[in-house]
Amino acid sequence: MVCGGFTCSKNALCSLNVVYMLVGLLLIGVAAWGKGFGLLSSIHIIGGVIAVGVFLLLIAIVGLVGAMSHHQVMLFFYMVILFVVFLFQFGVSCSCLAMKRPQQETLLKTAWGMLTNETKIDLEVQLDCCGLLNGTDSPALFKQDVESCTALCKKTSCFTCGDMMLTHASEALRILGGVGLFFSFTEILGVWLAGRYRNQKDPRANPSAFL
Repeated sequence: MVCGGFTCSKNALCSLNVVYMLVGLLLIGVAAWGKGFGLLSSIHIIGGVIAVGVFLLLIAIVGLVGAMSHHQVMLFFYMVILFVVFLFQFGVSCSCLAMKRPQQETLLKTAWGMLTNETKIDLEVQLDCCGLLNGTDSPALFKQDVESCTALCKKTSCFTCGDMMLTHASEALRILGGVGLFFSFTEILGVWLAGRYRNQKDPRANPSAFL
């Protein structure tokens, strides 16, 4: 096989983890950039994005160190954690691809209710809209959001943020689901590479050594 040797497996696993590290650093950088430019002021959103980036970065470092040193224990834990991440991400990606508009509205209302007033105002200003959805289930909450809205469209006539978000929600969910699904298969590739590499003998080591 062209890539069946010890060195090739090692290089492939190292390269994959370098990509994971870059993605983790990108997530952290995007969160810091958004906070620095005032695009997002909610500490929960910023903290969540940074936590995902840091977690992915740590996983990649464990995999990279394990690959470089051919460390059996580190590679084993790397495989287990990466497989758990794959299962979670695969399920989330499939859910995004299968989500219909009524489910999108329910999810949007839940997410909107969890946001702080400061974050809602940020979104309203960026999207130039007021309130979420003018539904009958929470008219008092909708009125409160509209009254606190500072978007420019308030001087004339505003669309609701929910309608604007749902207009592009299906396309966004397809993109997120597709990217997540693709990335999840790179994770299962990482599990397979780590397992294959873990069971190979280092040609520079003692031939009689037991691995």
